[in-house]
Amino acid sequence: MDSATTITTRLNDFMKQEGLTLSQFAQKIGLNIGTLSYILNGNRTLSIEQLDLITECMGLAKGYFYIQYFEEVLAESTPNWRRIKPFIYGCAEIGNWDLIHKAVQLLLDNLLYSPHLFEVAEDFYRIGKKEAAIILYENVALSERSQHSERLALCQYRLFMCKLGKDQEKNYQAAIQFELFVDRLDEYDQLDALKDLANTYRSLRRWDKVEETAEKLKNKAEILYQRTTKYNHQDYKLTTPLFTYIAYSNLLLGSVFEIKKDYERAMQYIALYANLDWVREDDKDTLIWKEKFYAWAKMNTMVTKLSAGDFSVLPEYIQYLESNKDERLLSLLNIIEAANRYHYNVDSILERFDISSIVKAEHSNDVYTKQTIEERLARLYFELADYHLSKGLYKNGFKYLVDSLNKSESINEKTCIIKCVGLFESLREKCDKALIEAYQKIITEVYNNEKKTGSTIYV
Repeated sequence: MDSATTITTRLNDFMKQEGLTLSQFAQKIGLNIGTLSYILNGNRTLSIEQLDLITECMGLAKGYFYIQYFEEVLAESTPNWRRIKPFIYGCAEIGNWDLIHKAVQLLLDNLLYSPHLFEVAEDFYRIGKKEAAIILYENVALSERSQHSERLALCQYRLFMCKLGKDQEKNYQAAIQFELFVDRLDEYDQLDALKDLANTYRSLRRWDKVEETAEKLKNKAEILYQRTTKYNHQDYKLTTPLFTYIAYSNLLLGSVFEIKKDYERAMQYIALYANLDWVREDDKDTLIWKEKFYAWAKMNTMVTKLSAGDFSVLPEYIQYLESNKDERLLSLLNIIEAANRYHYNVDSILERFDISSIVKAEHSNDVYTKQTIEERLARLYFELADYHLSKGLYKNGFKYLVDSLNKSESINEKTCIIKCVGLFESLREKCDKALIEAYQKIITEVYNNEKKTGSTIYV
């Protein structure tokens, strides 16, 4: 398409080529003949909705004329939100992020447009158009960087959630960057923000940050809960009932102390969310969440005992594993970690469960975030490798070790990469040529990724 040719020229040429009269063309595209005449004569500006109708009628893909529309209509006139808003939606539908960015740039000199752009970004966020939402959030945040507004903090919160992905190092940087803005949020939004931060740090296994964030979450949630009554508890917007943020902070803190091997304190925190008699509400949603915490307390009690070397809970924990498909990966990981720590034989358990089926099922798990699942898979493969290699089962052991290294490399999980390399190098003499070549290939990819990002990992 010749960029020097205007849209109206193209429409007139199309009518001539197809032998259409003005009336026939107007009827074909569903426009009033007078409206179409004004458009073709340059007396009325095309709306994006009209342009989409005309484009479809001409048998062209949606967005075919968007670049010209931006240059002829939007860039050459005073910014008009009624024209720019549908244009942004149209660009989001066809995935033209560059045009969205250009359209937004037309508005940024005027802070009056910031709330409008934010509303559109929120809509994109709700419907899952994250790429488009990121462009708008970033530009709104840029325009309000000196305002210290709640909207600026919300933009940073949404950007944090949108940017979470497979790369664990990038997830950590996103969390650190967003943490600076949490206190600027509305006090109820802070609860969800702190919970999301804590979950991210938990998937990263940054336990010092989990503890710090969970303590903040607990303090804020307790203050807000004390301020509310049974009758005004629905006057705020939260993703779950208010009491759950208190209970969940205790769950997080229990996990922290279990990792620290302070099993007594871990059990104390578990007891806090196992007993929720202090909760004032008694609606259906509250009862459902209370049951969930009772179940998690029961499970985490077994996990903590298992971590402490008490394998008497193993039969009950196996029953839990069998009946809770969403927890199978985590449950199996906990069992293998404990087995490796205490040199306990769990061959019968590994024979009982199909590892590949459990791993496959995890990809449809909607309980945990993708980054949490990927990190757990990397750890599971490593623990399985360690278990088999310690028993001299080199074929299976090295297979799982390569699987762990591959998974760790794909999500940039440096801690697990280092553990894999250490285990591999300690048993290098047991490897065949093909295995060493596969190992070297992954290590080369790790090294190249490190060079690109400028970070350092010694392997």
